[in-house]
Amino acid sequence: MWIASDWTDYEVLDTSNGEKLERWGDYILVRPDPQVIWDTPHNHKGWKQKNGHYHRSAKGGGEWEFFDLPNEWSISYSNKESFPTAQGSLTFHLKPFSFKHTGLFPEQAVNWNWFGAKIRNALKKEPGRQVKVLNLFAYTGGATLSAAAAGAAVTHVDASKGMVGWAKENALASGLGDAPIRYLVDDCVKFVEREIRRGNKYDGIIMDPPSYGRGPKGEIWKIEESIWPFIELSSRLLSENALFFLINSYTTGLQPAVLSYMLHTAVAKRFGGHVEAEEIGLPVTESGLILPCGASGRWEH
Repeated sequence: MWIASDWTDYEVLDTSNGEKLERWGDYILVRPDPQVIWDTPHNHKGWKQKNGHYHRSAKGGGEWEFFDLPNEWSISYSNKESFPTAQGSLTFHLKPFSFKHTGLFPEQAVNWNWFGAKIRNALKKEPGRQVKVLNLFAYTGGATLSAAAAGAAVTHVDASKGMVGWAKENALASGLGDAPIRYLVDDCVKFVEREIRRGNKYDGIIMDPPSYGRGPKGEIWKIEESIWPFIELSSRLLSENALFFLINSYTTGLQPAVLSYMLHTAVAKRFGGHVEAEEIGLPVTESGLILPCGASGRWEH
């Protein structure tokens, strides 16, 4: 398992009975987590000191209950080895919004470190090189900022105008307002198809597809039906000297072995290189164990 253990502003304090107790900077949240099927004692004091609690409804969805939580706040993530061009850390604006989310997936930091090091090492070997990275389903820009801070030129694509605006705010807060980042509100599949026709290439591709989603013109995405042809399609954008291809999945059916198989078949057979896939996770303070948070597949040249 790949573990995101470098956070200081974020922490999973405890887990029990379908919920996780988290510290986001100065604030404590309780949110549902389908992986937490155990029912252990609520010994951590944070359970009684929470600032926000997302209650899931039996009918689907849910709603927030707040206890002295601001509408918006920020946390930072530091990794100077992987992100030498940032102001010492990446800063992310947070706010509780629909379906329990805050605007950030902290477990992804383990992947930020990985591809940040790939970018940094490539630029060290070839100082004049431009490393171009494509971030698909880019959300609020955690991976975009990590790649840009490592020295890459990034194309950030997401179907939600609001999420792209949020990513721009995070870039400004992180001192990356002038970084070479191109922001696009677009359907990811259609964008990739156009980039292939244009003959554009990328040295790194990151994709974090949803289980289900709609594009800006109502395009339907179902991951079980769409992910394999999309990986094949996107692999056509890799340059001859490509560095990496990263896939993230929060869908239970897409186990690490499935991600590995797809990357081997669509990417490694053509470009060679090495494929790995693992669960990703976050350490839990109270138990000392690791909370699983999905899976990632990685190809590197």
